[in-house]
Amino acid sequence: MPQISDKNDVPARLPAHVAFIMDGNGRWAKARGLNRVEGHLRGAQTVTKIVEAAFRLGIKTVTLYAFSTENRSRPSDEIDALMRLLCVFVAEQLPTILEKGIRLRVIGDTSWLPADAAEAVRGAVERSRGNTAATLVVALNYSSRDEVLRAAAAFARDVASGHLPAGTPPSWEKFASYLDTAEIPDPDLIVRTSGELRLSNFLMLQGAYSELYFCETLWPDFSEDDLKKALADYASRERRFGKTGDQLKA
Repeated sequence: MPQISDKNDVPARLPAHVAFIMDGNGRWAKARGLNRVEGHLRGAQTVTKIVEAAFRLGIKTVTLYAFSTENRSRPSDEIDALMRLLCVFVAEQLPTILEKGIRLRVIGDTSWLPADAAEAVRGAVERSRGNTAATLVVALNYSSRDEVLRAAAAFARDVASGHLPAGTPPSWEKFASYLDTAEIPDPDLIVRTSGELRLSNFLMLQGAYSELYFCETLWPDFSEDDLKKALADYASRERRFGKTGDQLKA
């Protein structure tokens, strides 16, 4: 793996869109004799640092896998704490988001969110809608399979109602417009922390040709130097998209 000799080194070729599977909050807390909520609190602090660093380094879109549909099976007190943390995070970060011209997008089935969390998220999304400097995407109550099912159902309804021509095979571009990530570029790089080597139902269609980067670091300990290592590794790769000669070096 390429090493970065100086903390200020940044690769010349950066991914435009980096998505993070932020794994390891619970294990970080357990290793320190803390409850899982403390791990999530520390993880939220890491989010702030890494998102700020990513945008400062020149990445245009950052996506965070914050809460999956599968996470709903966790203990109710942990879920309640996560939703409170979400409200606090939005309230604390919204002034910075607006000041720096960042657009906030949310993907996932937000109808499940508690009323106060849903209201906070909707308000932040609406207030930042016109911003163009960068995009922060937060996946809440999200899973790729659920997203595809909802997109397919919406597509079928439009065919049945005559809004789309029946009998014509859909193009990927048309179907992608029904996904939660419509108008968001596919991730160039997906980073997963904590040593797990899987996507866990995250952006499985959008990540078809994403570069994957796995590291052992638990998310609360993930630093700007760790981010730069991931970016250096990305810059060293020759991207291929399934066709002979179809590659990207710059």
